[in-house]
Amino acid sequence: MFGPGFGWPELLIVAVIILLLFGASRLTDVGSSLGKGIREFRKAIREEEEPKSEPAESQKKADDQSS
Repeated sequence: MFGPGFGWPELLIVAVIILLLFGASRLTDVGSSLGKGIREFRKAIREEEEPKSEPAESQKKADDQSS
């Protein structure tokens, strides 16, 4: 499911190791921070993909040059 050699049993082992390293109380903070980071990343990606509107002056100059 997660690629060759990496399935649910391996994912469970990784989750248990992370739980032991960070502890249950800090795990919620780590998850929250990770979620915020992913949201910010997606927001930045969306802003990059949106077409940027050019100011009217630069559009006018482009039209004058093509004439």
